[in-house]
Amino acid sequence: MLDLDLRSRVAPADQMTLRRSNLALVLRRLRDHGPRSRARLAVELGLNKATISSLVAELAERGLVRQGDAERGTVGRPGLSVELDARTVCGVGAEINVNHIATSARDLTGGLVSERRLSLDTARLDIEEVLDHLAELIARTLDDIAAHGVRPAAITVGIAGLVDADRAVLTLAPNLGWRDIPMAAMLHERLGNPPYPIRIDNEANLAAIAEVVPGDADRQHMLVVFGEVGIGGGIIADGHLLRGRRGWAGEFGHMIVDPQGRRCGCGRTGCWETVIGLRALLDAAADPDDPVRHPDLALEDRLRELDRRAGLGDIRTRSALARVGGWVGFGAASLANALNPGVIVLSGYFAGLGHWMRESVEAQLRAGVLAPEAGGARVEFSTLGFTAAVRGGAATALEAVFHDPTCVERRVASSTGGTR
Repeated sequence: MLDLDLRSRVAPADQMTLRRSNLALVLRRLRDHGPRSRARLAVELGLNKATISSLVAELAERGLVRQGDAERGTVGRPGLSVELDARTVCGVGAEINVNHIATSARDLTGGLVSERRLSLDTARLDIEEVLDHLAELIARTLDDIAAHGVRPAAITVGIAGLVDADRAVLTLAPNLGWRDIPMAAMLHERLGNPPYPIRIDNEANLAAIAEVVPGDADRQHMLVVFGEVGIGGGIIADGHLLRGRRGWAGEFGHMIVDPQGRRCGCGRTGCWETVIGLRALLDAAADPDDPVRHPDLALEDRLRELDRRAGLGDIRTRSALARVGGWVGFGAASLANALNPGVIVLSGYFAGLGHWMRESVEAQLRAGVLAPEAGGARVEFSTLGFTAAVRGGAATALEAVFHDPTCVERRVASSTGGTR
């Protein structure tokens, strides 16, 4: 038997762990399913009403929930609902890509607090210069947050490359020419060593996280292909990002699809990236001196011009889009045979030009998947555009709060059950 002294030491810790777990259960329930009454929370979570009331009171003291409207659609006297409070903390996402850097801050409800973007030819700059620019952009975002009276829970930075998340080190970014960069530590120092964590992740993984829709069964089993100059992706299984043994899953862009094709930035030949990346499209659609390929042209302007040309019926542009779309479908078919997703979401530059590619993507997908009707996978184009990665970064930055709400300090409780 456990001696009394040991039990007295263990029990409080167990109780604290259980309470943190229950606080997180309530907070995640409100995030995933929306406002609901205390009575409904008790039924759904299998906890008694007194426990739920105590948990809600503590979450309110920490500024994470507040009292909402009367719950509708219930039998008898409706109870007041509990909802997430957007006024206390937010997550900050940031991104470094070949053509730009960006930031986004979002509150507990997913609402936008701040969003900034700067066109930047990062491949032509050294890492120190790029991080200086990014730190400045993040600092301006933090000023926006402070003006709203909200504070950051964490910062998650996405980058196009292999990331060792445990060590917060960029292992390899082939399109930038960077290797073994302690990026989180370098940013932490540039931002004045803030008290909250700074993490790094693969930008396509973050884009995939942003595409998950609670309650959509197909989007619980999903592939996200994120396209810019490089191609990355994310695998969503049972609603969660599948990272693999070392966290490097989803490097779709470096599947070999054309062994006799072009040399990739990674040093190999015929990667999927070489036939569906933005460079491949531009090479097929425009001559080297065409204004649409000028390095100073913003990415959105570049895509708008290609869309305009396709809309005018330009044969070369239409042919280039169809060719790239066919290669997208070819590679997606291999992934669908292996993983049987419900949805294949095409994100990044595909989102802006996908309507010209859909027919060729879907034709190659049907032809290449062994199961009938492409195994039930449907093709969708992201509605998030180039904000997907920073949105996913902001969501990831908030995960610490949803995992352990006690990481947010208690605030002074008001007489109405809210906080001030």
